[in-house]
Amino acid sequence: QVQLVESGGGLVQPGGSLRLSCVASGSIFSINEMNWYRQAPGKSREMVAVSIGTESPNYADSVKGRFTISRDNAKNTVYLQMNSLKPADTAVYYCNGEFQIDSVGSTWHGWGQGTQVTVSS
Repeated sequence: QVQLVESGGGLVQPGGSLRLSCVASGSIFSINEMNWYRQAPGKSREMVAVSIGTESPNYADSVKGRFTISRDNAKNTVYLQMNSLKPADTAVYYCNGEFQIDSVGSTWHGWGQGTQVTVSS
């Protein structure tokens, strides 16, 4: 099994920055993808940024140009650098990933517990 643990959330003023981290641990043979989603109060969970294999990342239109996803495969970690934050970015941010867990191609897919990001003056 694999565990995903997010960190880096908090309270920030509009226009500020935060960097989220998500560390994967457990029986990881390789990383297929690691992504960020978010869920605001009363809304459905939505994709923020995805990092699949060696493909270029994809971003939600609402965060393009402000957020950057990056991975450190040696550390089994994905980051989300968030700049020019807006109150509309307030949400619980979740890490999501798919991992190969053995040499024959078995995979595990799951979610972290989430980290709260609040953008407010």
